[in-house]
Amino acid sequence: MFQQRQTRTKLGSALVTAELIYHGAVRHVRKMHGNPLVSIFMNMLQSIMFVAVFYVMFSVMGMRGMAVRGDFMLYIMTGIFLFMTHIKAMGAVVGSEGPASPMMQHAPMNTIIALCGALLSVLYIQILSAAVILYIYHVAFTPIEFYDPVGCMAMLLLAWFTGAAVGMLFLALKPWAPTPISVISQIYQRANMIASGKMFLANSLPGYMLVMFDWNPLFHAIDQSRGFAFVNYFPRNSSIEYPLTVAIVLLCVGLMGEFFTRKHASASWSARQ
Repeated sequence: MFQQRQTRTKLGSALVTAELIYHGAVRHVRKMHGNPLVSIFMNMLQSIMFVAVFYVMFSVMGMRGMAVRGDFMLYIMTGIFLFMTHIKAMGAVVGSEGPASPMMQHAPMNTIIALCGALLSVLYIQILSAAVILYIYHVAFTPIEFYDPVGCMAMLLLAWFTGAAVGMLFLALKPWAPTPISVISQIYQRANMIASGKMFLANSLPGYMLVMFDWNPLFHAIDQSRGFAFVNYFPRNSSIEYPLTVAIVLLCVGLMGEFFTRKHASASWSARQ
């Protein structure tokens, strides 16, 4: 009753929204640890552990011959970085504040701002982690060279976008069936350890095995990223259009579901999730 209303221009509203998204991203980065540097270091350590495990596994099992000609560590990192970005983006969206969250009680806050903040924080952490790891490897071990670094960065963004789209669909369904959707999202993350195709090249797969993986947008993004990273690899069995189309469709369906869910929000949902 005593609140003073301020009339904002479209530019002013956009700046206020951008500021809210920024603060939401900072809050999400600091969720894991009070010190943001420690939070970023923990994510870097997770990526380094993945790279080390896959390097040892490829070496022990004699699978290095399946990799593309070029820097073997770069081959592994192109898969790990995109896989981590995709999974983290999906997890950030699924775990973001819903319409029944206490944060939504504050007037300027809404679920879209919370989603954008979570996604922006994931993108920031993943890009920073990948840049630092690549720089350390370039300086301490051997110089690396990307055939098309802009294309590699675009595929990283595509993996992030597809993860956000898949997470958006899960988020829209989560309030209606919290436990089944949580289980399905976990199964999707675990399945992508194999189905993402980070351990092999799409060109090396026979036709009967290719159909087991080409449904996955992340599989296409990783294979295309290796085409941009290595001069002597041309991905014939993957495309950029497929993951982009799937991501746009899932994002539209997820947004429609989220808007519908928001209208039927109940305070009891927070207790069930």
